[in-house]
Amino acid sequence: MEIAFLIGRIIVGLYYLFNGINHFSQNKTLVAYAKSHNVPLAEVAVPFTGVLLLVAGLSILTGIWPLVGVVALVVFLLPVSLMMHNFWAVADPMQRALEMVNFLKNMALLGSALMFLAIPQPWPFSVSF
Repeated sequence: MEIAFLIGRIIVGLYYLFNGINHFSQNKTLVAYAKSHNVPLAEVAVPFTGVLLLVAGLSILTGIWPLVGVVALVVFLLPVSLMMHNFWAVADPMQRALEMVNFLKNMALLGSALMFLAIPQPWPFSVSF
């Protein structure tokens, strides 16, 4: 089971790292998207959320300070889900369905992040220093 947990950590950690990097490599596009959802200070919010994703990804991938990684995910996922994927406020049925999928995906990611807190630390195969 420890190997399965490690494989899962690698997959999840890389997922968040990829998305964190994407916040910087696709900054203009993501800032425009955030502005279209009336995010205040989108030019600051996008890089800030990118840092949160990088912190979370590195924490989960390495097993270093898992609580910090989970907190970063909660701070990222809650406001992003409520502001960017507020399907309940979308009139167009097709767009509403897309936003609902993204909202529910984020809630599932939030749930999985919280489950990491139940795993005794240090995690198997964690980097230690």
